[in-house]
Amino acid sequence: MIYLDNAATSWPKPPEVLRGMTDALERSGGNPGRSGHRLSIEAARLIYDTRELLADFFNSGDPLGVIFAGNATHALNLAIYGLLRPGDRVVTTSMEHNSVMRPLRHLERKGVEVCIVPCARDGTVDPAQIAQVVTPGTRLVVSVYASNVVGTIMPVKEIAAIAHGAGALLLVDAAQAAGALPIDMQDAGIDLLAFTGHKALLGSPGIGGLVIRAGVDASQIEPLMRGGTGSQSEIEEHPDFLPDRFESGTPNLVGIASLKAGIEWLKKKGLDAVREHEKDLTRRLIEGLSDIPGLHVYGTLDAEKCVAIVSFTAEKKTVSEIGMRLDEEYGVLVRVGLHCAPAAHKTIGSFPEGTVRLAPGIFTTHTEVDIAVKAVAEVVKT
Repeated sequence: MIYLDNAATSWPKPPEVLRGMTDALERSGGNPGRSGHRLSIEAARLIYDTRELLADFFNSGDPLGVIFAGNATHALNLAIYGLLRPGDRVVTTSMEHNSVMRPLRHLERKGVEVCIVPCARDGTVDPAQIAQVVTPGTRLVVSVYASNVVGTIMPVKEIAAIAHGAGALLLVDAAQAAGALPIDMQDAGIDLLAFTGHKALLGSPGIGGLVIRAGVDASQIEPLMRGGTGSQSEIEEHPDFLPDRFESGTPNLVGIASLKAGIEWLKKKGLDAVREHEKDLTRRLIEGLSDIPGLHVYGTLDAEKCVAIVSFTAEKKTVSEIGMRLDEEYGVLVRVGLHCAPAAHKTIGSFPEGTVRLAPGIFTTHTEVDIAVKAVAEVVKT
């Protein structure tokens, strides 16, 4: 079996991640912040250590601004619904995932002005076009860091400068970038970063977060939910300090432990080494697929400008047939369709059928990529 669906979720996980999850249950199984006994204290320590690790990993400047959530979708909803009110203006791009588009379309019906900047067919966006529509009074700019359809990396630092020049905040969807690319929130000017743990960060499903950069006024973001935090239990009003303002209920300790172990594994491996390996695989995929007659490969076709995601269609085969045959006949696992990003597929010209998406990961080998390319060639010609 050759697994090329790492953009959906990374697999396999490092053994250290599995051990971290087991250790959390065996050694830190208490409810953090709810009791004073040793297991509760150990659980709280694990969670705070992970906040510190994430704050350093993304250079956000404040561990207390690391808000744990169920996934990137949860984190994006927290930021979008927490910031935008009727009459506000928000600017985003045509390459966004439905985790951004659906909340914005819902708020649009409630009186929020939504402006979508069209991207080029390779998934790139021109910052000058963003600058034209990010006017004073714009409340929020939302941009994906790297497209989940074609992998294109967005110019987030330039977008941040434009947003800040108009007095707006920048929210970045880093679902595909976190763990695949070095991210420096302070250098790039990213105010809010939504991430998931189960993709390139190598953690388990069910954990993600919203990272608030130091200096950003978190009081302007309304909590998505309120409830028990283990703090200020004597009052019925929800706490307004971080991270409790945005975290209610028992946290996903096992998921947080997996995230901690995944990031520690990445730091030991070296993020630059991870990036170079995945660039090599992406380059190999692009070159191999581009040589197959009747195949159209989407995106920038430049491994330097994308994460490890390559999408294609074939002239005489549906994407569903290609995906099914790759799995059943060759053991190559990919994802086909619209990838929860119809706007992106409209942008690149693959709507409504979508594409076949290949996403190698840190454990993918050059040999596996070559076998996958050969399998695609055989499927599309027979």
